[in-house]
Amino acid sequence: MKIRPVILCGGAGTRLWPKAKKHQAKQFIDFGNWTLLGKTLERVKASIFDAPIISTNAKYLRQVKQHLKKHKIRKFKIVLEPAKRNTAPAILSTALIKDIPNEQPLMFLAADHLIEKVGLFNKAIKKNQKKLTHNNIFIFGIKPTMPSSEFGYFLTKNNKVTRFVEKPKEAKAKQIISKKGYWNSGMFYLRKDSIINNFKKYQPNIYRNCNKAVTKAKYKSNVYYLNKQAFTRATAKSFDYAILEKTRDINAIKLDIPWSDLGSWKEICKMYGRNKRHYYKKKNVFHRPWGSYVNLFNGKEFLIKELYVKPKGILSLQKHHHRAEHWVVTHGKPKITLNKKYFTMKPDETIFIPLGAIHRIENPYKKPVKIIEAQVGSILKETDIVRYQDVYGRVK
Repeated sequence: MKIRPVILCGGAGTRLWPKAKKHQAKQFIDFGNWTLLGKTLERVKASIFDAPIISTNAKYLRQVKQHLKKHKIRKFKIVLEPAKRNTAPAILSTALIKDIPNEQPLMFLAADHLIEKVGLFNKAIKKNQKKLTHNNIFIFGIKPTMPSSEFGYFLTKNNKVTRFVEKPKEAKAKQIISKKGYWNSGMFYLRKDSIINNFKKYQPNIYRNCNKAVTKAKYKSNVYYLNKQAFTRATAKSFDYAILEKTRDINAIKLDIPWSDLGSWKEICKMYGRNKRHYYKKKNVFHRPWGSYVNLFNGKEFLIKELYVKPKGILSLQKHHHRAEHWVVTHGKPKITLNKKYFTMKPDETIFIPLGAIHRIENPYKKPVKIIEAQVGSILKETDIVRYQDVYGRVK
């Protein structure tokens, strides 16, 4: 039996645009002729997978259908949530649709994860298929590349999950990594009957109402419109809290592959830094007295640059009215001014420059400085620079 991929596509993008009135949902952001949902749809074309099911809401239906058409996926089902109820009701509702046999393996994927080395990922899915039972759950762990407070973790004993840790502070994350903890990727693998059995046992309210929402759903053109009255009665809970923290039968599939949910501008900057040769164009290089910069990608209300600050180069002391900035140092040791603070940064360190903050980059050393910069805001032009001091005489 083939594995049925279920793509959860309900995220709003609030982490990337915390102050924006209209958020861009991360899974649909154009990062350079590709989107995270597009990459996910391409992944599920592998021969181990059956036709995908996409769980989303009415707001995103048009964009989901556009993506399916663009990626030439003709066989699919869409399950439409009538209200936000977190991941537990979303996961259960997709599993309950009638064209999934009871023993069908289901692979739950987030629409907004970037996974490299897909062959290794799919191999791990296939390898563990025979181990699925009517009760157990497999979750995917990613070997951490650094102690991060942006991800959850889990600890294991003999590949059985013994403990989950929700987004710890960096010091705690270091301890967890020292105990061979893995990032919790939020990807789950289990059979349909296991989902049903676990929800009946641990979340009867969610099971009862989601079952009604699916039974009373309207079906038209491959789309299940879940019954709103029943669905809104289901308790709003994440799958982690509803099921994973209750059951004891959780197995870990540990992966050492490049993975990111691109959930922060730091992660996005790093992704462009790793792949800059794909984005680099000579015509987008601009020379300045302090060095140069290259515009790598100009997106919707964001711009990614690489700054090159030559030895002894000093940018002007400046601020911006219409944009905030996120910097990731990739080379050298820049001296940073941020309002009334002065400090030196090292490679892989990151800093946020809020809108209106007075700031400057200096390179007092003999080695050049390189910084990947994400500008985020409504105006991303050089005209939005207010200079206070400049060693090259550019203050009027």
